[in-house]
Parts: sequence; C-alpha cells; structure tokens
Amino acid sequence: MFFLYNLMVIFASQILKLLALFSPKMKLFVDGRKTIFTTLTEKIKSSDQTIWFHAASLGEYEQGLPVIEKIKERFPNHKIVLTFFSPSGFEVRKHNTVADVTVYLPLDTKRNAHKFVEIVHPEMAFFIKYEYWPNYLNELKKGQIPTYLISGIFRENQLFFKWYGGFYRKALNTFSHFFVQNSKSKELLLQLGKTNVTVSGDTRFDRVAAILEKNNTLDFIADFKNDTLTIVVGSSWPKDENLLIDFINSTPHKVKFIIAPHNIKTEQIQQLKNSITKKTVLFSEKENENLSDFDVFIIDTVGILTKIYSYADIAYVGGGFGNPGVHNILEPATFGVPIVIGPNFSHFAEAMALVNMEGCISISNQKELNETFENLIQNEDIRYEKGHVCSTFVQMNKNATTTILKHILNDNL
Repeated sequence: MFFLYNLMVIFASQILKLLALFSPKMKLFVDGRKTIFTTLTEKIKSSDQTIWFHAASLGEYEQGLPVIEKIKERFPNHKIVLTFFSPSGFEVRKHNTVADVTVYLPLDTKRNAHKFVEIVHPEMAFFIKYEYWPNYLNELKKGQIPTYLISGIFRENQLFFKWYGGFYRKALNTFSHFFVQNSKSKELLLQLGKTNVTVSGDTRFDRVAAILEKNNTLDFIADFKNDTLTIVVGSSWPKDENLLIDFINSTPHKVKFIIAPHNIKTEQIQQLKNSITKKTVLFSEKENENLSDFDVFIIDTVGILTKIYSYADIAYVGGGFGNPGVHNILEPATFGVPIVIGPNFSHFAEAMALVNMEGCISISNQKELNETFENLIQNEDIRYEKGHVCSTFVQMNKNATTTILKHILNDNL
C-alpha cells in the first residue's frame, strides 16, 4: 500500500504541473515549491534549534496561532518553521512575523520528507487540525521527534475508521500525543487503541478571545456607521449575496450594510455594487468621500474583517449555501453579535452549538432571511440576548492553548 501511495503522489505531482498551465492557483502551488529547499538551507543552520508547525491553509494557521505564539514565547532561542500546503494559506501569511521561516510543504514523497526533516531537524513538530502525511510522519518517527496534533477533530466517515483504512491508521502511530477538540474525537481514537489523547478544545477560541484585547478601531468604519444600526456581511459568496441584495434593496428600515465578500476580484465586486440600488461605496473609493452619506460599504480588500465585526449590530457570515459550508462565525461571536448563516453548517461544531443555543440563526431562503433580519432589526432585546449567548460561548470555551502548553512543557523539560 505504501508503494502505491508513493506512486500516486509522484503521479499527482506531474498532473499538478499540467494544471498549473491553466490555473493561476495551481501555478502558485507548483512554482512556490521550486525553491523550498534552497530557502530552508539559506535560513536554517545545522546548529539551529527549530520547532516545526504545519498548517494546511489559512484557517488552520489561524487555529494554531495561539499555540505558535506561546511556543515562541517559551522557546525564544528556537527558530519557528511554518509550512503551508495550499496557496490560500501561504500567499496570505507568507510575511507573518510569528515564524522565522515560512515555506510551502514539499509534496509528500519519501525523498522530500527525508530531505525536509534533515534540513529542518525539528526538536518538535506540530500538525494543526488536519493533514496526515505518511512519509513526513515516518521520518519524524525515525528521528524520534515528538510530534503533536493540535485542535484535532475526528469523524466516523474518515478513512481511519473504515475497514480499508489500515494504511492511514498506521500514520496515527507516529503521533506522540493528540490534542482534540471534543470527546467524540477522543472516543474514536480510543476505538483504535490510542490512549495518548487529551480533549483540549479548539484553540480558535483562544485566538478570537484575544481579539478583544487588541485595538479594533477603524475610523473610516466609525464614520460610515455614524451611530446607525449596522449589519456586517463577512465572507459572502454569490448565493449569499443574491438573498442579501434583495433585502438591502427593499428594506424600509434605516440600516447600514458593510459587505466583505470572500472573492474580491474587480469584476465581481463591480457586479455586486451595480446590483445594489442604495448609495454604495467601495473601500478602494473611500478617499475624499463623506462615508456617512452612504448606505452600503463594500470592502474590496483583505485583512480588516475581524475589526469590522466590532462595529456590527448584526452579522451575516457567508459560505452556508455552499460546500463545505459556513465560514468563521467565532470572530463576530467574540464581539457579542447575533449571527445569521446559511443552511450548511453541520461540519462545524461551533456553528452547531451556537445554532442550538440560539445565538446563531440558520436560514435557508429569502423569506427566512427577511423575517430573521426584520426581527433582529426591530428588537434590541433579542439582539442583545443572542449576542450575549455568542460572547459567553467564546469565553466559556477558551484556554485550549493552556492545556496544550502544560502537557508539552512537561514532555520537554
């Protein structure tokens, strides 16, 4: 089976090179891996002490960030090496300040894994939430390097728990310890005979709780809001926007809308703006404008949505009409904002919990969206109640990082 896996990885690498000729994202994926070993050799000396963190993409990076920061704080003389699998993570966070070296993860061939671990020679390795690369894990085990999974989550439909998943089950043998999000994940691992498991919770709660301690002021958002009830739409997709546009154009209430689309390509942003009949301004057009005169503010840039949520009276988080589903609802939740989402959220434990607790409302069609917004706009007490549920939920679930750090420090003292 291992032979077939390695053959498949080599075959996939050739297919990806072909796809790179037609896809900008695949081109980044392929081209970004051409200089990895040169970069690592230049930045890491054989005498350096290193710790390696791997994140599949941006979401996993954000999830692991509290642990990375604490590890960096506790091991100040070590170099932090951060790898990403996907361009959507690497291209956004390649200039982060928490890691000393940030690169793509070379594809999981035996040669790449051996060379990577040899150059990086980490004293510890961390995989965040997902991704189990057999060759890398084998190399770490060979080198007797402590390897941890943080914020892990396991489901019955994963390969590990299928009769034909023996190959992947073996990959789990390489982990020194599993820090999982919930008791169900622990139960599934126990069924495989894994007792080195701690239910630590989800480190994303620590990250979003820490947001409250930062300066979230954006003067231009305050100018736009102008003490008016404001609905912030985060990470919206066209299916979300179709419903939202109908409500925006028809609502008689004095409400302002801030829309931060998931895709900020110029053509799509312009199409969105043209579909809105109310007075609308883009972030890229805001200079020399009296923002308080506008009803809708479209954010055609990245990196400021978290701060924008602090100005929300109601939040709509997009992605819930697509696959795999809704985007991050914890950022608006930490600010104590009632949240509205689409119907696809069953893969996200925090969304399931907040819908059950009624801090978050799931809608499936135009009628439900209209009724939900009407209710929230007209009832301040309901907004406060649902927002309080959300903020309390975040506060009650933080401190996963503390649990993880305590265990790791005990292992490595």
